[in-house]
Amino acid sequence: SNVSKQFIHIYGKPVLAHTLQSFENCEKINSIFVVVPKGCIAYCFDEIIGKYSFKKVKEVVEGGNTRQDSVYNALKRIPEKCRIVSIHDGVRPLITSREIGDLVSKLVRFNKKDETVKGVIIASPAYETVKKIDYDNLIDHTITRSLVCMAQTPQTFFFKELLEAYKKAKADDFTGTDDASLVERMGWKVKVFIGHHENIKITTPLDLFLAELIMHRNGKVK
Repeated sequence: SNVSKQFIHIYGKPVLAHTLQSFENCEKINSIFVVVPKGCIAYCFDEIIGKYSFKKVKEVVEGGNTRQDSVYNALKRIPEKCRIVSIHDGVRPLITSREIGDLVSKLVRFNKKDETVKGVIIASPAYETVKKIDYDNLIDHTITRSLVCMAQTPQTFFFKELLEAYKKAKADDFTGTDDASLVERMGWKVKVFIGHHENIKITTPLDLFLAELIMHRNGKVK
């Protein structure tokens, strides 16, 4: 399908609308900046923001060529007075308001104990055995599973440090695989909060099917 994944419908509602609802309902979230593909801003306002009355959405920002560019575009629109920012994939609609709020609380708490902690991310445990391989696909060694996790979003940071990390990445022409990797390379610490496998990222038809099943089971839809 040519439809962007965040605009695909689950139970008659766009994936992005399901995701935004969790942020809208989280008392720790004051403002929401939504990033959408080029040419989709009007559609997002009409079919999602307006239609579902999301009051916390302050701006819809046009994305860039990469995820990192898209996030940076949004960060540049956020007022300087902002203290904490939570970055989330629009195609992870199963995140809960409680989890979003917990990450904010944990960041503040961890930073009080150790001020070099500038971020907290949610991740799922690695249930499969993880192998490090070489370029010929030969096993180099087996990684201890308890020391591995699968990074997800939200990834929550102090805004000042995150913006600084993004500016440095831009200056160095560095591309990270997630937001935490940019903060890590600045020498700051990022804590991991183990979540669950249900916080799936919708990238395939199977993911969409699973999300529908989970929503139905959780009573999110009738």
